[in-house]
Amino acid sequence: MPEQSSFDYAVLRVVPRVEREEFVNAGVIVFCPEQEFLEARVHVDEPRLKALCTEIDIPLVRQHLEAFPKICSGDPCAGPIARLTQRERFTGWSRRAAPASRSRQSTAGSARGLCARLKIYFAICFNSVSAARMTVFQTAWFSN
Repeated sequence: MPEQSSFDYAVLRVVPRVEREEFVNAGVIVFCPEQEFLEARVHVDEPRLKALCTEIDIPLVRQHLEAFPKICSGDPCAGPIARLTQRERFTGWSRRAAPASRSRQSTAGSARGLCARLKIYFAICFNSVSAARMTVFQTAWFSN
């Protein structure tokens, strides 16, 4: 069995109205330096977002969220942050996450876990990602 590697993760949230303290989980960023792994998966749950805020700009939310996987992969079109090292890209989000952001948040800081086959497990968990399954993903993945 392969040796387990530690990893960090941050959950991405869409927060339409900060004053109501409501949010929808919209993705996750996972970073494992030992496996040189930095990846983000996102999902926009339009019905849930519209239920929280009928006037939310879904295309704008989608555009912002879709930037995370591009930055993680180092896509040159994703701007200067995509040219940083994997560690700098990941820690940049957790340090710069604005808790009062109206459009998106990452969880404060990040959480840690252990996994032997991170790339495989990440792909399985997010093969057909949905915000409704984000909690199931956290429970199943991080209890291993």
